[in-house]
Amino acid sequence: SWSTFFTMLEYKCKKYGKTLLKIGRFDPSSKICNCCGYINRDLKLSDREWICPDCGTHHDRDINAAINIKKFALQEQNLVGVAGAERAVEPVDSLPMGRGMKQEATPFRAG
Repeated sequence: SWSTFFTMLEYKCKKYGKTLLKIGRFDPSSKICNCCGYINRDLKLSDREWICPDCGTHHDRDINAAINIKKFALQEQNLVGVAGAERAVEPVDSLPMGRGMKQEATPFRAG
């Protein structure tokens, strides 16, 4: 399930000292022009490419979405840098062993 996947992903991020950034489930990442911010409300799922009517930028739907997802996550993380503000993105919590997470074995090297 999705929640199990994120639990494992958070575990791996913690193990390797990485920060996991998340965005909202319903953020319209493929419908927003990553150059000017125009929202293309008429974009259908079958539309794989589109041209922004405001700035004229040609977008591949998947590449545009990836750029926007990165922007959303970084903007949310930057909001936590404001003095006195609470963290919008929490650091990954450590998971105690034995909660359904498999402990990885140390790699064996034949000598």
